[in-house]
Amino acid sequence: MSTAIQADRLHPIYSFGDETMASAAEDDKRPVLHRFASDSKGLQRKRRIFGKTGRPTTPRQLQAVGREIEHAAKETYLITRLTFTLLRYLGVGYRWIRRFLALACYALLLMPGFLQVAYYYFFSRQVRRSVVYGDQPRNRLDLYLPTNSNGPKPVVIFVTGGAWIIGYKAWGSLLGLHLAERDVIVACLDYRNFPQGTISDMVKDTCQGISFVCNKIADYGGDPDRIYLMGQSAGAHISACALLELAVKESQRATSFSNVSQIKAYFGLSGGYNLVNLVDHFHNRGLYQSIFLSIMEGEQSLKTYSPAIKVQDPSIGHAVSLLPPIMLFHGTADCSIPSESSKTFLEALQKVGAQAELVLYEGKTHTDLFLQDPLRGGKDELFDHIVSVIHAGDKEALDKDATASPRRRLVPEFLLKLGRQISPF
Repeated sequence: MSTAIQADRLHPIYSFGDETMASAAEDDKRPVLHRFASDSKGLQRKRRIFGKTGRPTTPRQLQAVGREIEHAAKETYLITRLTFTLLRYLGVGYRWIRRFLALACYALLLMPGFLQVAYYYFFSRQVRRSVVYGDQPRNRLDLYLPTNSNGPKPVVIFVTGGAWIIGYKAWGSLLGLHLAERDVIVACLDYRNFPQGTISDMVKDTCQGISFVCNKIADYGGDPDRIYLMGQSAGAHISACALLELAVKESQRATSFSNVSQIKAYFGLSGGYNLVNLVDHFHNRGLYQSIFLSIMEGEQSLKTYSPAIKVQDPSIGHAVSLLPPIMLFHGTADCSIPSESSKTFLEALQKVGAQAELVLYEGKTHTDLFLQDPLRGGKDELFDHIVSVIHAGDKEALDKDATASPRRRLVPEFLLKLGRQISPF
């Protein structure tokens, strides 16, 4: 431990009107599979909806079924179109084929754990999937709620990684499961990925999602005065950019944005914060320079979307003073984003007087901290550190943490070790 490119914008294929958004939000409060489960309540619900003929019996029920079919069709069309657009950028070369095969094998080895988490994600009554927070197709978030509903709970807003290309809110379900067991609400944000959007769209979506949680989380039992922001990999970069943007808006007294003072701390896990220094590294790793610059809206925007550079801009000095404590976590064996990225961000933050801390994990890779270690179960230094910060000042919660059972192992050790060897990350 130590402390120490411009591409043309792609228009969204579809958008939701206010009425449709409200209806979709109401329908998405529980998973689709729950609505048609085979338990006694589910059977009664089926009879009410479909009647004896097996078909909807009222115009409202017909509309609900139609909305679900329409949403599924639009999502399928969107993903197909974006996949072909992305392939035009990437090409189909040996390096990408090799990485795809490695990713497939990696996912297969960890599948025992993924299936258990997926079952929780789709079937648990404590998960509220796809809550609408904005008017773009991917402006949705998942909420993971503790079973204990006594009193308002602390909240973690989590922004997933995915190389700015394959991020998805469900990637945070393992984190949501574990933090919910410690009486913490988790809100996993979805945002537009490239080529559906570029970096400014991702940051805009994230800012909007953060604002939504700050303003609405009390309706779900969350404490609006105990909100924490967390990002992993590309999500750490996007959320850091969003946090700075919210601080700038707050310093300018822009009332359309929520108060950044509601965010008690920022957790950055394995993030890249100085893009100028990472262009060549990403190129050598397969995220080619032309693609990366397209994602970041051109070389001229790299400094704008590099938090380690932006915090040193004297013109936003007041905004920097509004930032919450920043805690960075990184593995020293991370090949996807070197730990040097967190070190330089720490130095930049300390240089301008921001409260910042860096924790390095010797020998940990890009996925060890976020996937392999949680799937392994037992005690986890990173997880325990984050929970101790969230529960600081709450003696009852800290006492419960001290006596909490170790997390259950989800994947056999030999599969974790083999997966670590073939991981493309």
